[in-house]
Amino acid sequence: MQTIPNLIAEKTGISLHQVKNTVELLSEGATIPFISRYRKERTGSLDEVAIANIQESYEKFLDLDKRKSTILKTIEEQGVLTDELKSRITECYDGTELEDIYLPYKPKRITRATKAKELGLEPLAKLIMKQQERDIDAHALSYVNDNVPDVESALQGARDIIAEWTNENKRAREIVRNSFRHKALISSRLVKGKEEEGSKYRDYFEWSEPLKKCPSHRFLAMQRAENEGYIKTSIAPDAQEVLPSIKHLMVKGQHTSASEQVEKAVEEAYKRLLAPSIENETMAAYKEKADEEAIKVFSDNLRQLLLAAPLGQKRVLALDPGYRSGCKVVCLDAQGELLHNETIYPHPPQKETVKAMKKLDSLVDAYKIDAVAIGNGTASRETEDFVRKTKFNRDVQVFMVSEDGASVYSASKVAREEFPQYDVTVRGSVSIGRRLMDPLAELVKIDPKSIGVGQYQHDVDQGKMKEALDRVVESSVNMVGVNLNTASHHLLTYISGLGPSLAKNIVTYRNENGAFDSRKSIKKVPRLGAKAYEQAAGFLRISDAKNPLDNTAVHPEAYPVVERMAKDLGCTITDLIKDKTLRDKIDLQRYITSDVGLPTLRDIMGELEKPGRDPRQTIKVFEFSKDVFSINDLKPGMVVPGIVTNITNFGAFVDVGVKQDGLVHISQLADRYISNPSDVVKLHQHVEVRVLEVDIERKRIQLSMKL
Repeated sequence: MQTIPNLIAEKTGISLHQVKNTVELLSEGATIPFISRYRKERTGSLDEVAIANIQESYEKFLDLDKRKSTILKTIEEQGVLTDELKSRITECYDGTELEDIYLPYKPKRITRATKAKELGLEPLAKLIMKQQERDIDAHALSYVNDNVPDVESALQGARDIIAEWTNENKRAREIVRNSFRHKALISSRLVKGKEEEGSKYRDYFEWSEPLKKCPSHRFLAMQRAENEGYIKTSIAPDAQEVLPSIKHLMVKGQHTSASEQVEKAVEEAYKRLLAPSIENETMAAYKEKADEEAIKVFSDNLRQLLLAAPLGQKRVLALDPGYRSGCKVVCLDAQGELLHNETIYPHPPQKETVKAMKKLDSLVDAYKIDAVAIGNGTASRETEDFVRKTKFNRDVQVFMVSEDGASVYSASKVAREEFPQYDVTVRGSVSIGRRLMDPLAELVKIDPKSIGVGQYQHDVDQGKMKEALDRVVESSVNMVGVNLNTASHHLLTYISGLGPSLAKNIVTYRNENGAFDSRKSIKKVPRLGAKAYEQAAGFLRISDAKNPLDNTAVHPEAYPVVERMAKDLGCTITDLIKDKTLRDKIDLQRYITSDVGLPTLRDIMGELEKPGRDPRQTIKVFEFSKDVFSINDLKPGMVVPGIVTNITNFGAFVDVGVKQDGLVHISQLADRYISNPSDVVKLHQHVEVRVLEVDIERKRIQLSMKL
């Protein structure tokens, strides 16, 4: 009998040794970021993706074991559990196969077959299944009574029973399942009377294609259209291609009147039981697959968004643009604290442009502003143009910042707690400014679903998506690390081993006792035990700590190794960090122990070279075309600069400064074949695109990166 680690190794292609050690670490409460960063010797340097795959597989197999226990108990209660059946169930590790084994024993609601059995027709069904009787009508006559009015009623009841047996036949289900999997068409048709109301789905009013060729985004689009009541979808192979195989299984060679009844029963079984059952199963399986692909797209985009280049600790003036209601202005210090807020009216209908310019210049001068952040919503281009025309006395950089999710944040409990005395407009502006300074620190406060990157995120399994996105946020936060003395409790929540409760305890302790002077001092935080410290310490940074290693990704458990290196060279740890010639003298082989191997030692050397380095790139200033402000300004053939705002399986969306993002279809991303848009473009990448087509009425812009 195979063990779960064996099965995971077989499924993932990862060695059994690596799987066993990873499962042990996960069972001990270690997090994925901690395992991938600090337990490379035990896992063979598995990355976060591989560890997550092991965790997911392990949990699925545990769930399958629970399901098997339930099934065994149910069958045992029926008094029909044999040793052979128990062995088949126990040794089965395929969910679909397990349900097929269980189906004949599964408690049923009242069916046509159960009604026929209650009428005493099961012996007739068994007789028919032998397929030896040439005159089955004569036998059926003996079953006619007050409840079974005639021979045809008796035969129909027997066929109902045989149909259920056919449906429960494991081989018959495999035949139908394979046909659906390899030969089914997915089709859709319009719901009568929904032509105009559902016009955005008109591509699917009459649609059919092989299921295996249907991309996940199209499947999800059809599902959404059906859920909204505009179309009906179905999945089915050609019944005439499937039925002969099932009949060959169920019907014996000789031709008798009994075998004719079996043939009829098989046809009824397929139409009434097998096809609907396997269609539902196939639809669910394909939905799960489509969900996984959509969640992966969303996760990849979210990771890029969270790890976007930060401006850093600079003084920022942020503008939330608007027309009638004006532009909300806030000034933030280098730590993101709100210093000032007011409203200016540079656009119609007020159009106090000169006054607004003077106000902006005075604010930049008064608060020593280093950069201006402009939200990319309504009136953003006009506001950008206005800001760039303003003559400042200081050198100020101007950036466009995505507003996605800012309104969600501004109305949230988090925002109310941060700024109870200010309204949503001020909170939204602050969020825009802070996003420029540190996207990761600000975006962790928002439900990832509200950030607006991905495809059909509201149509997928919400539980699975939340789990995946939380994992991305956790991974991103721990990859960058956080300053223990400035991080919000929202940011600390995602640090390995902490969570909401300990994160709040850390902030409370910090507020009451002042800044932490060392990593080990967080052990004084209430309820933060040894395990939480082990998991979290390496991802926390203290910039001015007495021990310089406290501002690196070197884990405290490895401090003795670095101390020994410094001692052997007759220098301090600070000297070791500053002087490359000293580090070059270190022979790593001398420091290998049973717990510390070359992978960890190499990581330590990397940290000593660039202590506390931020893995994110440096932010770049971007400018839209000065000749393009609205969709009406775009003409086919124009080449304009743009920013990638979203990536899907079918292409990338690019903001060219006209409020409506244009689509670069996957076929237009490069002069070569592309299977995954993410291989060519990244979120927030600055690109040049050629305008292919502009549909002003439908607000659709087709772009190309083939210049």
